[in-house]
Amino acid sequence: MPDFISGEVILVDKPLKWTSFDVVKKLKFQLQKSTGMKKIKVGHAGTLDPLASGLLIICTGKKTKTIESIQSQKKEYTGIIQLGATTPSYDLETLPENFKEYSQIKENEINITAQKMVGTQEQLPPIFSAKKIDGKRAYDLARKGETPKMRSKEISIYSFEIEKIILPEIYFRIECSKGTYIRSIANDFGKKLGVGAYLKELKRTRIGGYQVSNALKVEELSAFAETHTVL
Repeated sequence: MPDFISGEVILVDKPLKWTSFDVVKKLKFQLQKSTGMKKIKVGHAGTLDPLASGLLIICTGKKTKTIESIQSQKKEYTGIIQLGATTPSYDLETLPENFKEYSQIKENEINITAQKMVGTQEQLPPIFSAKKIDGKRAYDLARKGETPKMRSKEISIYSFEIEKIILPEIYFRIECSKGTYIRSIANDFGKKLGVGAYLKELKRTRIGGYQVSNALKVEELSAFAETHTVL
């Protein structure tokens, strides 16, 4: 029987178009309803963009103190990189532009490029990101037509595997460190190939030893929360 008040770590398979905060809000509301308590600590370990799906780890009660240690663990993602165009957001939040021919790109070139991107490096976050610039979210500035000045950050790509190629789509699996933007990897990948690219699809499959295969669907959260232990 889970004890949400003392603290639990809950794995959720976040669906597309939901924000990480939406999931936290849904669980918190259900716990407040089930326990009758207004103040319940609920937080998540690592934000997922609305256009990304997959593993979101939610901590309650005293387990919220473990959020930082969970966030620092290695992460795994699968997804699709689309060649032949770019977008301002590096994903499909904004419309594709700068179209280029991609049919000349060979499979061997794609695999070699992926391997060259493995390692520790400086990465520039997308302007459409939650990074704070002078106290404001970068994406808020970008959506107003401003160009926030982003600072690079050291990240590590531990593995970058190309699982399937159906041009212009490249199916991949990546293991990386905390703070890595897969959208930026897609954008950099397109630059290296000379044809541009953006992130078409993304799913987080693992954080440390936590697997999305063990996660609850959002529609299962309410029933799960009702099994709380009342202290």
